[in-house]
Amino acid sequence: MSIIDISIILLYVVLTLAVGIWVSKRASKGLKSYFLGGNGIKWYYLGLSNGSGMFDVSGTAWMVGILFLYGVKSFMFMWLWPVWNQIFIMMFLAVWIRRSNIMTGSEWMLTRFGDDRAGRAAHSIVAIFAVIAAVGFIAYFFEGVGKFMTVILPWDFTWQVGETVLLLSEQSYALIIIGLTTLYTVKGGMFSVVATEVLQYVIMVIAGILVAGYAFYEFSDVQINAIISEEWKNVFFDWELGSHWSTKYDAFNNLIDSEGYKMFGAFIGMSLFKGFFASIAGPTPGFDMQRILSTRTVKEAAYMSGFTALVLYIPRYLLIAGIVVIALVVLGPEMAADSGLTGLELEVLLPKVINFHVPVGIKGLLLAGLLAAFMSTFSAFVNAGPAYIVNDIYKKYFKPEATDKHYIRASHIASVVVVALGVFMGFFAESINSLTLWITSALYGGYVAANFLKWIWWRFNGWGYFWGMASGLFIATLQFILDQNKANLEVGTWLHDLAQIPAIYVFPVIFAVSLLGSFLGTFLTPATGMETLGKFYMNVHPWGFWKPVVKALNKEGRTVGKNNEFWKDMGNCAVGIIWQSSMIVLPIYFMVRDYPKTWAAFAIFLVTTIILKFTWLDKIRKIPN
Repeated sequence: MSIIDISIILLYVVLTLAVGIWVSKRASKGLKSYFLGGNGIKWYYLGLSNGSGMFDVSGTAWMVGILFLYGVKSFMFMWLWPVWNQIFIMMFLAVWIRRSNIMTGSEWMLTRFGDDRAGRAAHSIVAIFAVIAAVGFIAYFFEGVGKFMTVILPWDFTWQVGETVLLLSEQSYALIIIGLTTLYTVKGGMFSVVATEVLQYVIMVIAGILVAGYAFYEFSDVQINAIISEEWKNVFFDWELGSHWSTKYDAFNNLIDSEGYKMFGAFIGMSLFKGFFASIAGPTPGFDMQRILSTRTVKEAAYMSGFTALVLYIPRYLLIAGIVVIALVVLGPEMAADSGLTGLELEVLLPKVINFHVPVGIKGLLLAGLLAAFMSTFSAFVNAGPAYIVNDIYKKYFKPEATDKHYIRASHIASVVVVALGVFMGFFAESINSLTLWITSALYGGYVAANFLKWIWWRFNGWGYFWGMASGLFIATLQFILDQNKANLEVGTWLHDLAQIPAIYVFPVIFAVSLLGSFLGTFLTPATGMETLGKFYMNVHPWGFWKPVVKALNKEGRTVGKNNEFWKDMGNCAVGIIWQSSMIVLPIYFMVRDYPKTWAAFAIFLVTTIILKFTWLDKIRKIPN
């Protein structure tokens, strides 16, 4: 790298650390200040912070690879997470969640199920899930940033252990970046996280615009269209994927056949099925939940969630599409000639393009932007995970009476432990893709059923929640262990055949087992007390099957109507998904110079924005502060 690029990166790192540590004094006032910023941070800062936290380098590297191989319809792979979650949160869940006035997602369980044994069981299992998810995501980031930095930076780190020399360049780079990020996150809590993420968002947007501009003017539409086909640009699909590439690039067609998504209709159908239930289930107990709980009012929680979607997708996909255009023209012919091409080659496309095919100056800013993407997402999870350990486990069950200083010190220790566990898991991860599929399909599969039922069904109780979550997590863990050891299984055995099934197709099994655990746990134990249910319904007022609770409240003279907004909310969600999708495909079509489709995507964006102004924004404005 040139001295200019290195200087830009060093300046960014120093500036981030300085900002993070400078604002850290505001976190010392107590756990609410440390984990929620004292509910005093403005919604648009939280929205930028939330968007920045979703702009991670591992996910960006993965999306570069799938856009390169599958073309425009690859945006539907994002439904694995599912990205709709943000739309459902924006439309109604943010309001429901923020009305609870609590600190973490597991503390919310006590307002739903009560503070008895059943409620505490639900409370504890969510805290455990939150920690497992945080550790899993840290491993995912560790794997991604290690691969990224190894290709970019030329230096190797070695350690002499006896007569053995250890070369750990990939892991060493990851450890250095993780160490720096952990430093300011642990020190400053939510204030440091939000302040640095707003700075990082600005850097990422500038980097994305510069890369997109360079790719747009450096490579012509003739060069791009000589490589990609009309099918690559086609957003529609049949049950089975056809040939995306010409015979000259047949290696890419063969790679599509081997990746497990050839039956694309089944894959999208499964993603739709999972996406609907996962989205209604609400945000997992992580950084997205913490941003909602950090807002000043219920109204601002909805604003923040909508603003997150608005600021995230267009700049992110400008960057991704710019990188893919460069990779198609410069690396495509060489990769197509490789008879041994594998999916792992797609995971290093991003750093390869940056290292060898981006000019000086832009390269430094882009690297700073991608480092910012990693650091912002990582810091968000480092802040969110320990909140559950300290507030929901340590404070609740071990040390209920202590000073704020003591709890903040405990938060520092919990943060270091969570990071250490994530790094340990990252050392044994097979690839970014394997971690992505485990987190999105298996781990989240264990979360969906119980969290879907908790909103909509009055009879669902704490033990039902506990056993629904526990059974789902158990099957998800078995799936992960099986997937990580499939290379050691004897070919032809039922375990080997089971291990070959893509994680997304295991989701219905995990969902069904979790649903069974939820129903058995609910019907074999007493219902939650009507007083607890009444308070919850009066406060949150969700739609669903709450008729007995409404009747009981009306008998007591507390007049409350049934929430009949289900179809309006679902209609808004459908419009919101189209709105979100238009912001993804718009920059892709623009970068590959398909202007008719660019204008069509822009028109859809404008129309859906106008619709949501009347059906969503005007409704949110009427909510009292």
